[in-house]
Amino acid sequence: QLQLVESGGGLVQPGGSLTLSCAASGFTLDDYAISWFRQAPGREREGVSSITSSGEITNYSGSVRGRFTISRDDGKNIVYLQMTSLKPEDTAVYYCAATKQLTVAAFGSAWANNKWYNIWGQGTQVTVSS
Repeated sequence: QLQLVESGGGLVQPGGSLTLSCAASGFTLDDYAISWFRQAPGREREGVSSITSSGEITNYSGSVRGRFTISRDDGKNIVYLQMTSLKPEDTAVYYCAATKQLTVAAFGSAWANNKWYNIWGQGTQVTVSS
């Protein structure tokens, strides 16, 4: 069974940092682009960041650019999301998702559309509060 498992969420004060991990089970991540999405209560799921299968191209939403960093370690079969300077508005459940359906050429414009992803994790809660 193909699964993604997120970990690393928790409660952090504004201005603090967290690193989320997305581990693959039942498959290897090498051939997959991976993205992080988040969903706050009452809001739609939104794309946060993505990384191509090669790791050469990364994307960030405007609200997290400069504060979050996505990276991958295919040897460990894990993708990370380093989050710094956290704000209360970053509070959400964070999901990772995997896709083989996007070409590199299409990736830049399409990565944040969740319809392209066929493998999802169960989510990890991030709460930013004093």
